[in-house]
Amino acid sequence: MAGEHAEVVRLLWGPHPKPARGPRPKLDLDRIAQAGTEIADSEGLAEVSMQRVAMRLGVTKMALYRYVPGKAELVALMVDAAIGPYPSAEARRGGWREQMEEWARQLITVFRRHPWALDATVGPRTPGPGELSWLEHAISALDGTGLSGAERMDAAVLLVSHVRGITQQMRAAGPAGNPEAQLGAVLADLMQAHGERFPSLAAALASVAESDGHDQAWEFGLQRILDGLAALIDKRAR
Repeated sequence: MAGEHAEVVRLLWGPHPKPARGPRPKLDLDRIAQAGTEIADSEGLAEVSMQRVAMRLGVTKMALYRYVPGKAELVALMVDAAIGPYPSAEARRGGWREQMEEWARQLITVFRRHPWALDATVGPRTPGPGELSWLEHAISALDGTGLSGAERMDAAVLLVSHVRGITQQMRAAGPAGNPEAQLGAVLADLMQAHGERFPSLAAALASVAESDGHDQAWEFGLQRILDGLAALIDKRAR
């Protein structure tokens, strides 16, 4: 394991030796991750620092360094705590399609609750056991479908990309909420003035307005991805 990731691996995966004697430690990794997550949830990831977390826990920054060597390791702990293990109550309900659909809905709920996790889960990094339990469930949900291991991995990545894209749009929309409605309103104004130049777009927007397509991009994209997987699985079966 590369040295730059070794400490993250140790913190996320253990072992975490406990002193055989002496007073009980005032801090633990779960409390530290929770404190950082609370700051990120309310103020954003940029506001998380070792100093802020230490203040929230009522300890000195030097005391915090005894448990976590820096912000990168702190954020790794926060991500795994925020995402958590895949909800066991939702596992193995229905066939592969029902399981994958529920998986995607659970994941977008997590990212909506912790939008800062979008920024914290880009680029090469070491995932924790909670995060990997999601990937494990997605891959195992496709057992027996005839898809290869690589294809099952790709299916999970495709759904994650859709979840991330929609969550990013919602975050950009701000507290007002529905990004599709906001974009639709802007485009409707433009079409009113310039619709003759874009007749197909104007007709499509009129259809969207008639259908009241709240969260339509999320639902449409999710079902089309699952349709594509179903077609591939059916092809494998034949």
